[in-house]
Amino acid sequence: MDFKKILIAVDGSENASRAVSYVGDMMAGAPGVQIMLLCIERFPDRDLFPDEASWKTRCTEHRDELHRFLLQARTLLVTKGIADTAISERYVVSCSSPFADRSATRCSFGTSIAQEILAVLKEEEFGTVVVGRRGVSKAEEFLFGSVSNKIIHHAKNCTVWVVA
Repeated sequence: MDFKKILIAVDGSENASRAVSYVGDMMAGAPGVQIMLLCIERFPDRDLFPDEASWKTRCTEHRDELHRFLLQARTLLVTKGIADTAISERYVVSCSSPFADRSATRCSFGTSIAQEILAVLKEEEFGTVVVGRRGVSKAEEFLFGSVSNKIIHHAKNCTVWVVA
């Protein structure tokens, strides 16, 4: 296990920004650091929109926001002293995306973001996984679950950083 091989799971939120910033502060200048920014695409449910066009418009906006976030996160890491060559990005498309590239080797079924993160963690043998803590209430956690809580309980052979 190489703890300097770091996976940062991001979702475009303020909490994800804090996680990226924290990693930049902690690892700036450290030799041999490799960082992957992982974003799992999850679109809003089609049933929440009156028609297909408005849903696709929102999906396009959401996808663009996530790609902008990945670029901003990379820039933040570089400004904190992480070499640009040490940073990679992985964007896992939703299997239900209206724009899905069917040739993609992996897509997200959207059933569990935590399981998607854990799968990438295991496949690529990261030594550290970093997530931002959303701070949901106990009731919300019971109803909807907590990505960070699931990762803490199910990640193996790695270090888990939860940034609040």
